[in-house]
Amino acid sequence: MNHDDSSPIGIPAAAAPLRFDAATIGRLSTSGPRYTSYPTADRFSADFGYGSYLEAVAGLKMRGGGRGPLSLYVHVPFCDTVCYYCGCNKIVTKDRSKAATYLSYLKQEIGMQGKLFSGMNQLSQLHFGGGTPTYLSDRQMEELMAHLRKNFEFAPDEEGEYSIEIDPRTVSRERVHTLRAQGFNRVSLGVQDFDPEVQKAVNRIQPEAETLAVMQAARDAGFRSISIDLIYGLPKQTLDTMRQTMAKVIAAAPDRIALYNYAHLPHLFKPQRRILDADLPPADVKLDMLALCIRELTSAGYVYIGMDHFAKPDDDLAVAQRQGRLHRNFQGYSTHAEADLVAVGVSAISSVGNTYSQNEKTLDAYYEKLDQGVLPVARGIRLNTDDLLRRIIIQKLMCSFELSIASIEMAYPLRFAEYFAGELEQLRPLEQDGLVTMDGEWLSVTMKGRLLVRNICMVFDRYLGLPRAQEADAGRAPAGAVQPLRYSKTI
Repeated sequence: MNHDDSSPIGIPAAAAPLRFDAATIGRLSTSGPRYTSYPTADRFSADFGYGSYLEAVAGLKMRGGGRGPLSLYVHVPFCDTVCYYCGCNKIVTKDRSKAATYLSYLKQEIGMQGKLFSGMNQLSQLHFGGGTPTYLSDRQMEELMAHLRKNFEFAPDEEGEYSIEIDPRTVSRERVHTLRAQGFNRVSLGVQDFDPEVQKAVNRIQPEAETLAVMQAARDAGFRSISIDLIYGLPKQTLDTMRQTMAKVIAAAPDRIALYNYAHLPHLFKPQRRILDADLPPADVKLDMLALCIRELTSAGYVYIGMDHFAKPDDDLAVAQRQGRLHRNFQGYSTHAEADLVAVGVSAISSVGNTYSQNEKTLDAYYEKLDQGVLPVARGIRLNTDDLLRRIIIQKLMCSFELSIASIEMAYPLRFAEYFAGELEQLRPLEQDGLVTMDGEWLSVTMKGRLLVRNICMVFDRYLGLPRAQEADAGRAPAGAVQPLRYSKTI
């Protein structure tokens, strides 16, 4: 497929078209953070531990009992089988007793967090991720949800957003209905690709009929939203197979679609070593795949939310974006902008007050901390004023694609043009490329620049590429300078 250098990609007339500039994308695509947080997780330090987390929660209470309802993330790390493309923190095992042991510790952590947040523990959002949360049995899930309700106050079903990630291969129609009865009202399905040869190449055999049956069961059960995950750039994928997959996805009509770029990082993720380099589509074909997917989805009426997310115009994500309420956190885009995030389970990351904290990454270390009667916080970071300022800027650009300079100057005692003189200079080439516009009052990402918003945000990331000595001067002590190979390509 050939592209005009700045060809509009068709979407409904009600919205301005994204502009897909293949030449600029190819030139500027580089390794960079996804900005599910700022500072990014590779900046967390072991100096931030359990005591630091307790201080953060105490700070919330001192400010008047928290700023509003909480968001809660629950990490279930287990999977039955390994998908070769996966880079998640997971444990592949068929030994179900491991899940029983894990649940006993997870409930202990939930109980400790519930006591900490006593008096400000209403949940407006819950997300189960993994791994495969549906690795747990019906009974285990029932007991876990009951334990959560014992320790946290759930907002009514019609107000709260309670989601779970599902591997369609692990659930029946009955299980889907049971999950709805247990309190989940949103579901996310891992699909990745409908093509049998691609599925075989990544060790994830998932018949189309099976996936569609689970989606129909979710609709019949009354789930408010159905989301599916897709990946482009997988082994054996071609433009033709991608076109066929997209046609099937559009026919299935999910409410949200996450379209991820496969990041081949075998030096970081062992399962990816089973994928042959020769089976991967070349970089130019991956760009063609992306262009194809964007054109097909937007032509079908989906709104481009940002990064890799699309939604129907009446979906809560699209509505929140139009109203300026969209937020980005460790689960991606979210409608709950100001909610503190409490995360439980191995490797889970919380965002409480002006801090981030991550739990221990191995089961042994996670269990050991809880056996000692302390929360399993392994590392984290306390944000300083500059971090908070840059976090707001990056959030606005990632979620709204524009930034009011006046609003920043009203919130912080600074002159934007002076404080960010170096960054504005770095933005000039991007402005010349037509990716951003700057007029002294607004910094806006153009339709041509939206697909490269990570590149634009990287300009405001003061930690990127800093040598260790400079980081120490900045009051940080992360483990060395950023390793670019730790990040996926920006597009």
